[in-house]
Amino acid sequence: MPRLEEHCWSCSCSASVKTQELSSARWVVCKTAEMMSIITSVLSHAYGSLHSLQSANLIRRGLVLFIVGVVLALVLNLLQIQRNVTLFPEEVLDTLFSSAWWIPLCCGTAAAVVGLLYPCLDQHLGEPHKFKREWASVTRCIAVFVGINHASAKLDFANNVQLSLTLAALSLGLWWTFDRSRSGFGLGLTTAFLATLIAQLLVYNGIYQYTSPDFLYVRSWLPCIFFSGGVTVGNIGRQLAIGSTEKPHND
Repeated sequence: MPRLEEHCWSCSCSASVKTQELSSARWVVCKTAEMMSIITSVLSHAYGSLHSLQSANLIRRGLVLFIVGVVLALVLNLLQIQRNVTLFPEEVLDTLFSSAWWIPLCCGTAAAVVGLLYPCLDQHLGEPHKFKREWASVTRCIAVFVGINHASAKLDFANNVQLSLTLAALSLGLWWTFDRSRSGFGLGLTTAFLATLIAQLLVYNGIYQYTSPDFLYVRSWLPCIFFSGGVTVGNIGRQLAIGSTEKPHND
């Protein structure tokens, strides 16, 4: 009998121990699941907040670039009209700033797209742009771009080819002075090609026209203007993309 009692007692003890172990394991599993749920919730909230901040920052930068594009379009287009480089219907000249309503909208949208693409491409290529990253350099770049546009309307050459070569040299000089990146050069060329193609389609359909066209309905120096404009807007977009904790570098 004692052996039977001892055996029953040992069995009950073993069962009790196993029950306690199962309860402890269940408690650990429940607490682990609870902690994982809390961590997942915190990470999800943090990601949502970060995504919202990034979206808001992207919208702000796009809005600033759009405004810059609109202002530059109004000023530079007015200069071209005053010098009779571009011709619009008479009713257009009576509108605000003597400019067609679609020009500032198109240029503003293009500036926003190009300005946002530059830092994105730098990040995608893994080549952060660090050359002359300060607002003083960006301001000088804008001034040079306006000067190139002014030269296209003011300078008198024997033919458009000489003017085009001069503006091409100035545009490459602008890129070399304020950019010097492969992504900047590539996007500048892409911008020049697409913008020139759109301008040719608009002129072909009679929306407006150029005086003395020598390159498929437009002036041969027009791609140079678009190239330098793409580089300028790209530098503005890069500067806007700099975080508050990131310090600009000079080479």
